[in-house]
Amino acid sequence: MKSIIMKQDRTNGWFNGFLGVLIFSGSLPATKLAVMDFDPVFLTVARASIAGLLALVILLALKEKRPKLEQIASLVIVSIGVVVGFPLLTALALQHITSAHSIVFLGLLPLATAIFGVWRGGERPRPAFWVFSVIGSVLVMGFAFTQDATTSLTGDLLMLASVIVCGLGYAEGAKVSRELGGWQVICWALLISLPIMLILTLVYMPDSFSNVSMPAWISLGYVSLFSMLIGFIFWYRGLVQGGIAAVGQLQLLQPFLGLALAAGLLGEPVSFLMVIVTVGVVFCVFGSRRFAR
Repeated sequence: MKSIIMKQDRTNGWFNGFLGVLIFSGSLPATKLAVMDFDPVFLTVARASIAGLLALVILLALKEKRPKLEQIASLVIVSIGVVVGFPLLTALALQHITSAHSIVFLGLLPLATAIFGVWRGGERPRPAFWVFSVIGSVLVMGFAFTQDATTSLTGDLLMLASVIVCGLGYAEGAKVSRELGGWQVICWALLISLPIMLILTLVYMPDSFSNVSMPAWISLGYVSLFSMLIGFIFWYRGLVQGGIAAVGQLQLLQPFLGLALAAGLLGEPVSFLMVIVTVGVVFCVFGSRRFAR
């Protein structure tokens, strides 16, 4: 009976994790649309403020207990990684590169998440797991270094930094979610950063919004509601149920989903090489999933 329950939890973990990845896959195309009309810093603090206010309403409405003192440090790390760090770094990167190019870097997220999962979450995947994870990462970086002269080193480095802080935020959030719960973690992390985000929103608010297009407003709404809040509810739940390293490999699907959105919504060119690399990276999820535990 215990083995059946554990298998069901892992299945639920993969399902919730996939829903989180599906929601996150629209983040970079939406951010690309938003930074066409919004300053990257304003976009970062505004989306965090909107999501933080929603989180405050949820916590008050459900009368959720405050986190313990020893959990605050983990929530601060989550806030720095996924509330501030990843959104800001990707917004800055997308001023230099296309969303299609940036999406391929997300193939590094499973490896980053797994590394921090071992360090912060105490997980121990089998050696073969790391082989598949590294292969996927090498494919991604190989692609980045074979691009033409229009590729921006600044944009690539910013994306690499965003992947590192995001992987830390994912693993740390999953670790503390075992005690607090998935939606509680992201809500408290948003709330911790809310006072600073609200002040910075006022500081960086443009003098006029008259030139902001409807797609930019819709994109701001998406990254605030879905990318900053709803997606994490499913994602952290999935990481807890199925394991940080194992379910984290579902992020290998994100480049494939994101490239489709970038091509369909933004009309950005998706080269044959991009598709080949993405397919290769996605293939690695099946191998790494088998040896995650």
